[in-house]
Amino acid sequence: MVVESIDLLTLFLLVGAGVVAGFINTLAGGGSFLTLPALMLLGMPADVANGTNRVGVLIQSLAGVRGFDRHGALDRAAIVGVLVPTVVGALVGALLASYLPVTILKPVLLATMVTMALMMVLKPSAIAAKEGEPVRLLSKTPKGYLWLFAAGLYGGFIQAGVGFILLVALSGVLRYDLVRSNALKMVCTAVLSVVALAVFVINDQVAWVPGLILAVAQVVGVQISVHFAVNVSQQVLRYFLLVIVILVCFAAWLA
Repeated sequence: MVVESIDLLTLFLLVGAGVVAGFINTLAGGGSFLTLPALMLLGMPADVANGTNRVGVLIQSLAGVRGFDRHGALDRAAIVGVLVPTVVGALVGALLASYLPVTILKPVLLATMVTMALMMVLKPSAIAAKEGEPVRLLSKTPKGYLWLFAAGLYGGFIQAGVGFILLVALSGVLRYDLVRSNALKMVCTAVLSVVALAVFVINDQVAWVPGLILAVAQVVGVQISVHFAVNVSQQVLRYFLLVIVILVCFAAWLA
């Protein structure tokens, strides 16, 4: 699909939304609550905005994976096991997204984020693993498969907020620290974005020019956020995650 023109104000809006979204998506999630409205201001219907948004998410995820890997924060041995249930869920979710309204999973997202916020205040160890805590093997943690499938299903359906569900699976269930969880999260979002984007492309639901503009801006945000994540303590990351969860709850509620 082709968007006829993008004026200067809209260009600045896309770039600004992209940089901020790239930053918060890398460390937590919910950046699509900025990028989706920005795309819809171009006059895109919700399904096209949803598909176009995946271009930036894919590119930023690849940039994030590279950044975390360069800092030694990516557990390469865990990638295949984590991806299998996530990709299966993403394929199912993307197929549903082409035929169902994107508002269906909004209550699920809100419930998940509110639960995360409460747990991070009342019992933070249930959501974010402590630094140095041993990782649980996925093969011995069936709940991990269920959470990863659920994350893929939601991410395939609508990208906004999938990072939160992935963090529950990776840090809350499998007990990766937040830096390594975010590294694996970026792998998952990259792959499920490929699956979802393929479905949207086939259905002509992608506007490439605004999608690529967002992608470039999001990569800038990713570079900033990776540097931030590997240079601060786990405690700072937990507080940062809590703030983003609360803000995205409001954004999702207002959307």
